[in-house]
Amino acid sequence: MKDASISYPELALLIDGEWLDSASRPGRTITNPATGAALGALPYASEADLARALDAAERAMAGWRAVPAYDRAIILNRAAALLRERCEAIATALTLEQGKPLAEARGEILTAADIFAWNAEEGRRAYGRIVPSRTPGQRNMVVKEPIGVVAAFAPWNFPAATAARKIAGSLAAGCACIIKPAEETPATALALARALVDAGLPAGVLNVVFGEPAYVSGYLLRSPVIRKVSFTGSTAVGIQLTTLAAADVKRCTMELGGHAPVIVCDDVDPREAARLAVAAKYRNAGQICVAPTRFYVQDGIFDAFAAAFAQAAADLVVGNGLDAATQMGPLANPRRIDAMETLTAEAVALGGKLLTGGERLPGAGYFYRPTVLAEVPERARIMNEEPFGPVAILNRYAELPDALRAANRLRYGLAAYAHTHDARRAQQIADGLQAGTIGLNTYTVTQTEMPFGGIDHSGDGKEGGIEGLDGYLVTKMVMHLP
Repeated sequence: MKDASISYPELALLIDGEWLDSASRPGRTITNPATGAALGALPYASEADLARALDAAERAMAGWRAVPAYDRAIILNRAAALLRERCEAIATALTLEQGKPLAEARGEILTAADIFAWNAEEGRRAYGRIVPSRTPGQRNMVVKEPIGVVAAFAPWNFPAATAARKIAGSLAAGCACIIKPAEETPATALALARALVDAGLPAGVLNVVFGEPAYVSGYLLRSPVIRKVSFTGSTAVGIQLTTLAAADVKRCTMELGGHAPVIVCDDVDPREAARLAVAAKYRNAGQICVAPTRFYVQDGIFDAFAAAFAQAAADLVVGNGLDAATQMGPLANPRRIDAMETLTAEAVALGGKLLTGGERLPGAGYFYRPTVLAEVPERARIMNEEPFGPVAILNRYAELPDALRAANRLRYGLAAYAHTHDARRAQQIADGLQAGTIGLNTYTVTQTEMPFGGIDHSGDGKEGGIEGLDGYLVTKMVMHLP
């Protein structure tokens, strides 16, 4: 039964400028992970809906690519302003459906607004160039043009920021977009779409659909209308989508899984390093692709770091994200709880030490205590599979080359971190870590102006920065001899 005491928006599809509700469409019930209460009914797109979305995007693409970048920027900036005005209502919906603390949700909505505004201006700077010709009188030009209709897929852990990167990049470049946000967190992405519609975005330029993920992605990617795919999610699904896209030579941006290592050198204050690490690790209950998870701590400070880390983790206030005192909310679904229990139990059975946590919280909701493991052998699953939850592993190392070998052991290469105040070590770590995103003495590694993305099994391509916009553009060379 739906909880009447909470305010949650009505859910719909957006196709060709029309909002289509759940009255005549089957779908699923959205629940609050903190309470288990029903929030609303989400309609799923039918085959006819998906066909209509493709047709609408193809038609809208012709007009939108011809709109001057200056005018596209006006719409995106208006939408950014609306997101800021509506921040509290959207953040509340985000917390209700995803679980993260309201303060984190507010920050994410403001980040989404920033992404819209930054791409609005960057779209005006999609510069080409004139190349001096070796033929007298000939003009050699390089120009950037929108790649075409984009199929985008956004996850549930950051339903505003990840969707904003894909939508804003597409629209700023002059592309139409069909986005399938995560079915667990639909209201947040719909709020972004509502802001764009209210800002004056033409019908069909952005379409929002929901449905069974494999069916929707398969249908869209098999269409020749789609020329670019942007996906954030697991490595396994990313490989499947890349394979589908390759059949029609569609360009892909894949931001996939991670298992971020952290090297902690003995020249830092172990307590301060632990404080920073705990704040980063348990943000969004550890459900972050760049979450620091495998900590390699130098022998001389290991005991002090481990004690401070475990105490700080145990002190975190776990609860409903709408409660101002909450520092960590619930996990997204029961599957995450099961995964935490299985991975933690196996690590301990193989000789790992449980320093704190290791159990679900009683009562309603999907709550799991912040957990810290130490001295876990490399053969444990949690050392090889991304836990995507509130579990950290602390292991020792003797010399820096040992830590670098351990950090680079897996084929994940999304994010990696280190704590050191030694300039030489910092350079060795920056050069030696194999990851697309590296933070030295900081865990803030996603900023609108900077390119973000991984390597190897963590994906390909970038979101954010000039590189992110370039992913939605094609380069055309024109030689003109009058």
